[in-house]
Amino acid sequence: MSIDTSAPSPTPANAVPKPLVDVRNLSVTFTKKTLFRPTRTVRAVNDVTFQIPAGQTLGLVGESGSGKSTTGRALLRLVPITTGTASINGNDMAAQSGSRLREARRDMQMIFQDPYSSLDPSATVGASIAEPMLVHEKVSSRTAANRTKELLDLVGLRPSHVNRYPYEFSGGQRQRIAIARALALNPKFIVCDEAVSALDVSTQNQVINLLEDLREQFQLTYLFIAHDLAIVRHISHSVAVMYLGRIVETGPAERIYNSPAHPYTQALLSAIPDASRNRKRRERIVLAGDLPDPSDPPTGCPFQTRCPYVMEICRTENPPMTEVLAGGSVACHLQTAGPTLSGESLPDPADMPHLSPAPGAS
Repeated sequence: MSIDTSAPSPTPANAVPKPLVDVRNLSVTFTKKTLFRPTRTVRAVNDVTFQIPAGQTLGLVGESGSGKSTTGRALLRLVPITTGTASINGNDMAAQSGSRLREARRDMQMIFQDPYSSLDPSATVGASIAEPMLVHEKVSSRTAANRTKELLDLVGLRPSHVNRYPYEFSGGQRQRIAIARALALNPKFIVCDEAVSALDVSTQNQVINLLEDLREQFQLTYLFIAHDLAIVRHISHSVAVMYLGRIVETGPAERIYNSPAHPYTQALLSAIPDASRNRKRRERIVLAGDLPDPSDPPTGCPFQTRCPYVMEICRTENPPMTEVLAGGSVACHLQTAGPTLSGESLPDPADMPHLSPAPGAS
């Protein structure tokens, strides 16, 4: 058994790739029990919808606690789906159970933030990579060993490293081992959950380049989760921005970076240092307050407690997702009821006297 290294068939220039991942109205709710407070319900993921065409990458970004990782885990059914559907390669993961769920999971894998905790420290890297093949494909030990060496070579490590242990490798090398293990069953879809966030900048670039090369070589589809838009920019075809369990903006990566339509996206982008000569200069936007408690979200728009553009309608009505002229969609009253057209660059709040200031804003 060997890895299929043949080049994927070219896609016609005018063809729209069929979504491999189709998520509709996905919600994940947890019950939070505490010793001195009543039981509370936390909607970690709230009515999320997105699609990822086969062979492409969707970057999912937002602050810690926004629901990104829970969304990725729900797609693989590592946490239960409360409502909605998550179709991956034609299988609705919300409807799978038992042997059908195990079979469906063969087409998908997850790469975690900390490769050391996701690798068994008592097992050699060869054993960790070979285990999925031995368990799920029932291949011989020799076949698994040969393929393990091929996978190590594929991710830029020496085949002779099979007998080493995780502690003998650097963080970047351990993440390459985790990638090799994720490829062991020839998946079609991989969730990269903060896969490079714990690495230094130079190693981040190396791992991102590796992931991109593998995507092109094997027509992989990625959900790339990160809190840093600068990291996502180099690998994503499209971007979805999450805030308090909801997606507030989606669109082609270039449109998101060049013309953000949501104030939260604008704030995230303003934090990216960029010395390039062609980049339009943006003043740093410092948001007031912290992410609200997901068990007690604000009424109206979930971002209204921190938004520098907040209007009265924002305090009472949750904005629907509205199409953006340059591609994608946004959930923002400013783009529908406000003085701007959908998808236009947002003006300085000081130039918009009709706006009511957000709590804590100067």
